Amino acid sequence: MGKRRKPSPPSRARLAVLTTAMAAGGAVLASGTAHAEPTPTLASVKEQVDKLNEEAEQSVEQYNGFRDKQQKLQGEANKLQEKVARGQEAMNELRTRLGAVAADQYRNGGIDPSVQLMLDSDPAAYLERASVQNQVADTQTALLKQAKDEQRKLDQDRAEATATLAQLDSVGTELAAKKQQIQTKLSQAQAMLNKLSAEDRAKVNAQQAAEKAKAEAQQAAQTAQAAATDRASRSAERPDMSAPVPSAGGRAANIIAFAQAQLGKPYGWSMTGPDSFDCSGLTSMAYKAAGVRISRMSQDQWNDGPHVDRANLQPGDLVFFYSDLHHVGIYIGDGKMIHSPRTGKNIEVLPISAMQYMGAVRPV
Repeated sequence: MGKRRKPSPPSRARLAVLTTAMAAGGAVLASGTAHAEPTPTLASVKEQVDKLNEEAEQSVEQYNGFRDKQQKLQGEANKLQEKVARGQEAMNELRTRLGAVAADQYRNGGIDPSVQLMLDSDPAAYLERASVQNQVADTQTALLKQAKDEQRKLDQDRAEATATLAQLDSVGTELAAKKQQIQTKLSQAQAMLNKLSAEDRAKVNAQQAAEKAKAEAQQAAQTAQAAATDRASRSAERPDMSAPVPSAGGRAANIIAFAQAQLGKPYGWSMTGPDSFDCSGLTSMAYKAAGVRISRMSQDQWNDGPHVDRANLQPGDLVFFYSDLHHVGIYIGDGKMIHSPRTGKNIEVLPISAMQYMGAVRPV
């Protein structure tokens, strides 16, 4: 049998052709893979942006809670530190008095009292001096007891101050983390909007305006239907007793007047005015303008007064939204509220049916 010939290696030219073909095939595959990724629709972009903004608002209310706690802890820490300083001054004064008593006792107590009485040329004078020494001893005993009590209180105050300062540091860390979380979510939402063309951004804004108009129309229809039902009911029971609903007065008028004066101002997370507000910042400052102090955080405002049924809402009531109560507004009547929505929007009037309504509170 003849020897089998070993195949000759491909030439450089053939290698170049093969390499080029493989690269082209890879480019086609890569191109096909890239085109396979679906382009997000305006609806999906809007949904994601709304979700990010809602999550940011939830974090804002948590941030407000941490900041409120931080301010309270700082006040407590300041009071404790002042108390410790006063306690230390009292201890220093007691030590000075104890030192003087101890020195006096040392100067007059070097000889046994019975021997000193026998040797003294004036026993009456000695007995008088001995009485003074007893008084000095009694004073020293009282000062020692007072010093022990003061030291114990001072140690307790120092321990409490140390614990409060440690808690303050922990809250400060949580505050910084929550602030970073808010900024991240807002940046993500803005980055998504920035990828849209000006035309698409206008469409998103138009969709939001259309949703608001739809909610207002639905609220108007519900209000009209409720009014018609109420009129029919009262007409059947009390034909001549119907009367228009009185406008808001007193405290409610002041609350609503303050909120109306803020219309058009931008939402500002964790802000309480005067140029921008977040949702609970607006409500807390509106109530403050009416002479009523309520909590800073929306979840805490939920506990600032008795709860009110939706059918019994009155102007000035606080209205809450979403299961975690992270959004709050001020009811102004006719099924509407004034609220500060979220980053990128301004304080506005909106039907309470536009969001997931959870309940109302009438602070006292």
